[in-house]
Amino acid sequence: EKIDANGALKKLELQYPRNFNFGYDVVDVIAARTPQKKALVWCNAEGEEHIFTFEDIRRFSNRMAHVFQKAGIQRGDRVMVVLKRHYEYWFAAIALHKLGAVMIPATHMLTVSDFAYRMESARMRGIICTPQNDVPRKIREALAKTGLAAKLWTVRQDAEGFDNMSKAMNKESAEREVFARAETSVEDPMLLYFTSGTTGEPKGVIHDFAYPLAHIVTAKYWQQVQENKLHMSVTDSGWAKFGWGKIYGQWIAGATIFAYDMDKFVPTKLLQKIQDYKLTTFCAPPTMYRFMLQEDVASFDLSSVHNFATAGEPLNAEVTIAWERLTGKKIREGFGQTEGPVLLATFPWIEPRPGSMGKPSPLLNIKLLDEEGIEVPDGEEGAICVTGLKEAYPPGLFTGYYREPERTREAVGGEYYNLHDMAWRDSDGYCFFVGRNDDVIKCSG
Repeated sequence: EKIDANGALKKLELQYPRNFNFGYDVVDVIAARTPQKKALVWCNAEGEEHIFTFEDIRRFSNRMAHVFQKAGIQRGDRVMVVLKRHYEYWFAAIALHKLGAVMIPATHMLTVSDFAYRMESARMRGIICTPQNDVPRKIREALAKTGLAAKLWTVRQDAEGFDNMSKAMNKESAEREVFARAETSVEDPMLLYFTSGTTGEPKGVIHDFAYPLAHIVTAKYWQQVQENKLHMSVTDSGWAKFGWGKIYGQWIAGATIFAYDMDKFVPTKLLQKIQDYKLTTFCAPPTMYRFMLQEDVASFDLSSVHNFATAGEPLNAEVTIAWERLTGKKIREGFGQTEGPVLLATFPWIEPRPGSMGKPSPLLNIKLLDEEGIEVPDGEEGAICVTGLKEAYPPGLFTGYYREPERTREAVGGEYYNLHDMAWRDSDGYCFFVGRNDDVIKCSG
């Protein structure tokens, strides 16, 4: 950590082996060194609670990897994961990373047509899903609609046409020696996210095996997670925000992930969880802060939380002012896209300024550019762009759109990547979000 004379973190550079694999080189290494270190504290709205150590995550992910492998899943194969906030998501993610497969997170809220579109686009070899919310039926109908085939699993419960992964895992070894380490490269595709599709059909966003490392900045320097302390990001596993806040950077930085598996957001119940589990760091969309502010926030003891963060939509200045008045803590805003890690944020060396999303990440070269690609002066609107792609392609930035080479070249084949999000910068370097330059933004996702 090198802080310059102005109190800002100097330009960060990540160094990592060319075969870095989060499953082997983070999860398994932590499990070997400190097997009883807590990785995940999980509870649900029905009152269940499970605590998993890194040794548990290692063992369960190996067992699931064996099941996947016996079904023919291997390096480069696409597998859709629709597991909400179930603890099995963490097993599945690590298992697929270890095999070198490409994980496709998806939300349970998708329709039959949504699933069919993804199936036709990605041609996945396997799908593992929740038995809840009628998801198995929708997947069966989507497969019938497309005429495609895939190996199907649910967790915990049986479902017509699906194998029960929970039962299958119990028959498998927890040791990795059963399968050899996949010969993955950091340049291999690891994740395939489908964007919201607010301006047309969803795009398939590809992230490589270096992607988890970029979230060191997300977790340590924006969310400010702490060693062996509980961090909660409120998000479903179908969104990229899950990768931002509930697995990669948090585990690398030594934090314990707290997960509350809920179908419906009830502000008082979430506030109760923060109080009862004494969370240290917390992140949620602005909409959730707004709903919590409609409750008696002062009646809950939130003093354990050292840092509140938010992302996903613009944060109104009134919300952060009201939250600070009730809790004594400001809300630190972060900004980014499915296509990357946190790009701008109110980092520890930045005093939060109401209405501002902060300053650029020290991991990336962020500039506000006009239509000619020239940086705009303070006070003028410009497009948020990640620059310097030709000099050194930044870790964490997506590597392309799935099976769309022309769109990929247009987006990241030049000197910079244009997010098509507009902002302006004040004389102190703070950036303020203006909006999409296509006038479309999705809130409360």
